[in-house]
Amino acid sequence: MDEYLLDHMICRIPGLRGEEKIKLVKEYSDVNIFSLLSKRDIENVIGRTLKEASWNMADVQKMALNDAEQAKKTGIHRVSYREKAYPPMLREIFDPPALLFYRGTLADPGKPLVAVVGTRRPTPKAAERAFALGRELGLSGIPVVSGLALGIDAMAHRGNIEGKAGTIAILGSGVDMVFPSLNRALARRILENSGAIVSEYPPGTPPAKWNFPARNRIISALSRGVVIVEAPEKSGALITAQFALDQGRDLWVDGYGVKSPKGDGTASLAEQGAGIINSAEDILAEWNMSSSELRKKITKSNAAKSNAAGLASSMAGYLDINL
Repeated sequence: MDEYLLDHMICRIPGLRGEEKIKLVKEYSDVNIFSLLSKRDIENVIGRTLKEASWNMADVQKMALNDAEQAKKTGIHRVSYREKAYPPMLREIFDPPALLFYRGTLADPGKPLVAVVGTRRPTPKAAERAFALGRELGLSGIPVVSGLALGIDAMAHRGNIEGKAGTIAILGSGVDMVFPSLNRALARRILENSGAIVSEYPPGTPPAKWNFPARNRIISALSRGVVIVEAPEKSGALITAQFALDQGRDLWVDGYGVKSPKGDGTASLAEQGAGIINSAEDILAEWNMSSSELRKKITKSNAAKSNAAGLASSMAGYLDINL
């Protein structure tokens, strides 16, 4: 029997909230006992009535068995809230996923991570800033967490790969359903460069608009700090910012994003007290980490490209795809 079957079943029960799934994870450890429960039994444990139409545990188990089979067949790894390998920062929040699906390599739990997010339609300057910040963080040994969306997210991932760090992409779909399709090549590069593609959704789950706000809580939760590079007033990145505040994470905005023509949301965050950063060195300084080694690495990396135009040239293709 698959070792994760019980957690798969918990995740497949209709209408459960994240914190209720964790309650069931803590309450049950025997899949055979859990398989005998009824909808009423589940409602008694979580303390409320589930509004979803009647269902039975046999159907839930059938879906869970399929999820487990697909994960094994497609080489998708899983880690349960029950396991020590579960990301410790994610474990801290109110409603962590009961089960994570991932491809690639999860980040070293001893390393601080930084989330870098923003609008899908950035200005060229903001796109450059996201790339540069991701690259600088990578050169300092810090992986970037983002959402693999077009625009700021993609540029931050690409910069982090350039900086030789294992960037982490959090999806609002199954990890076998990379969205948007334009970023499938980027997803492959992430995996080829010691990164990871992560989701709380089982294999075969298509992208749905309500999945993306939920995945934003994971982006911020995995990170010690969150940077909003550029965000209009109604950007989804502002949801990530709110999660960061709720979860007790550091929150910064990029200096250019505050004055950008597409930065009304970014400017509002700064007015409300978010810190303003202009480089990875500012983050390292706030965390009392040395930035002198980072400056050396940036200088050496830029010299290897001959000049600043070399870096701009390496980014040109990325900008064409994402703007």
